Amino acid sequence: MTPLPSEAYAIIEGRHSDPFHYLGPHLEHDRAVVRAFLPQASDVEAIDESGHATTLERLHDAGLFAGARPGTTDRYRLRARFGDTVVELHDPYRFPPLLTDFDLHLLGEGTHQRLYDKLGAHPMVLDGVDGVGFVVLAPNARRVSVVGDFNAWEPRRHAMRVRGSGYWEIFVPGAIAGDRYKFDIVGPSGEHLPLKSDPLAFFAERRPDTASIVFDEAGLVPPRHAPAGINARDAPISIYEVHLGSWRRNDGNAWLTYRELAETLPAYARDLGFTHVEFLPVSEHPFDGSWGYQPTGLFAPTSRFGTPDDFAALVEACHKAGLGVLLDWVPGHFPDDPHGLGRFDGTALYEHANPLQGRHLDWGTLIYNYGRTEVVNFLVSNALFWLDRYGVDGLRVDAVASMLYLDYSRPPGGWIPNKHGGRENLEAIAFLRRFNTEVFARFPHVTTAAEESTAWPQVSRPVETGGLGFGYKWNMGWMHDTLNYIGKDPVHRRHHHGDILFGLHYAFSENFILPLSHDEVVHGKRSILGRMPGDDWQRFANLRAYYAFMFAHPGKKLIFMGGEFGQEREWSHDRALDWHLLDRPRHAGLKALVRDLNAAYRDTPALHECDCDPAGFEWIVTDDADRNVFAWIRKGNAPRARCLVVVNFSPNVYRDYRLRVPFPGPWREVVNSDSAHYGGGNVGNAGLVRASDRPVPELSLTVPPLAAIYLVPEG
Repeated sequence: MTPLPSEAYAIIEGRHSDPFHYLGPHLEHDRAVVRAFLPQASDVEAIDESGHATTLERLHDAGLFAGARPGTTDRYRLRARFGDTVVELHDPYRFPPLLTDFDLHLLGEGTHQRLYDKLGAHPMVLDGVDGVGFVVLAPNARRVSVVGDFNAWEPRRHAMRVRGSGYWEIFVPGAIAGDRYKFDIVGPSGEHLPLKSDPLAFFAERRPDTASIVFDEAGLVPPRHAPAGINARDAPISIYEVHLGSWRRNDGNAWLTYRELAETLPAYARDLGFTHVEFLPVSEHPFDGSWGYQPTGLFAPTSRFGTPDDFAALVEACHKAGLGVLLDWVPGHFPDDPHGLGRFDGTALYEHANPLQGRHLDWGTLIYNYGRTEVVNFLVSNALFWLDRYGVDGLRVDAVASMLYLDYSRPPGGWIPNKHGGRENLEAIAFLRRFNTEVFARFPHVTTAAEESTAWPQVSRPVETGGLGFGYKWNMGWMHDTLNYIGKDPVHRRHHHGDILFGLHYAFSENFILPLSHDEVVHGKRSILGRMPGDDWQRFANLRAYYAFMFAHPGKKLIFMGGEFGQEREWSHDRALDWHLLDRPRHAGLKALVRDLNAAYRDTPALHECDCDPAGFEWIVTDDADRNVFAWIRKGNAPRARCLVVVNFSPNVYRDYRLRVPFPGPWREVVNSDSAHYGGGNVGNAGLVRASDRPVPELSLTVPPLAAIYLVPEG
């Protein structure tokens, strides 16, 4: 037997970096030959299109065969015997490349916006044969193979070829949607890495299993569009934030599926008057307790609740109900689970190699290398993917502050300055600007929001004027200040009057969302209701007043699930909300108030048209600290689009409380949080009060205790 070349042994031992160079059809010395590697096969034949068979010689007992190519084209099949079983299959090494030269050009410069159309696993017909094309980035690997249900997880069967700047590809004939798979990678030093899930997998096994699953995402039925203008700055935006695994559960504490949620959640949110739902991250993640904020599969809706088709059905149901859908998106970090992105090709590919830049001390997670072209392309393309394939209406970016600052939560000397010696992460800033630029260029009707907890300037201002380009920013300062105030006993609030006033000093410096989010009802902080002081009546009155204050304050609104009816216990991802509380009148009354606040916010232009414009706000009372009273006018675009808001954070009733107003005549009381309908004492103004007309229009009001009232001019 002729001695085998070293290249053959590289195939047999599973370390060849370009198996296409040796396997498959080749023209050698004017002779067309075929080489095939089929471990455990005893006999192999090559069959041409007319059915003529040529026996391939067994070159090595490991399963290496070679012989003359039958017929005049490369369209041959292989017939192999495995014990008593004979199978016919297509040779994966006879098929053309998957990535075009133009793909490689875009990938090389990091501008391939539709990365998800090329990388990952894609069912396709190639050269008339059904199968799946696999492409993965691993520039420092010595060898990459795809393993899965289609090859008995044998890494030598489908070793891939490398192209461009490190993109490995192969077409696997006969592989189908539903097949599980991973990548078997040999690192740059010859080390065999743990099997890796696909960074661009569109579906994955349910935890604790971690294989990727072939899914034809191009076949998703795109949901209908949300109502036009739903994200506009002059539109009412009221967001219901939801953790899908704990909103409701079935008997036995089982999760609802996406489709079960689609039957109930949109109708519930719409009935309460919310304009949007925002889901905590739905990207695949291994640990329930991370709530999705430590994702390993950015392109895959978590399989906990069903398939990608099922998730698309949930988005469709929300849009059908007139709701926008926002997703929490996590480009700030990722976990170091062995099957994930960490040291993906044996090197720090997605993360920084230096832990002073590449690891979060607080969360034990890895930080993306925003200076790497391929990583930025990966993240931006992922953002576009959710907007494109699933038709979502916006992305809320988690933990932006941790991205902007190199010294975020790090001790002195525990971080690396930028090239100018500063603490700003210049590469992350460039990434965020590119992310927003590309999102709004391709999807001008969507929005983005930043969870940014510092005073970083111009977060929601255009990139071309020096901003980060977000549509909105969460107002974390407002949240902390006002929750601090409302948690005080009313007798002490006069000493904290500035906590309410301070937010208006910067309320229009950004396009703000006022968030009462999931982070405020966990880790010992208690529920929002649990923060309220006093006896049971006072607690509910305080919360009703606080919600009414929030809905009349400039800025868009966000309430985490359970807050709308006064969840008593802290939120837990392991159980459903305490829906039985709605059998109690005060909880039901709070829910009714939230419904009416949403209606007033939506139906009163003065309360939403100028949420982000200082022209839409005017203080009336700021100095009544002794009585814990605040009053202001909200203004819409029309001359008479006005709303007077009076908030009393004391338990006292104030009668003949006089306030100047812009117009004489009748003013209608459209909201009174002390209404008996909500569980209050029904103190108020009987629905209507008339302003005098000389010398300055003035109202004489009865201001209810621990309550807020809204009044609008008639006519």
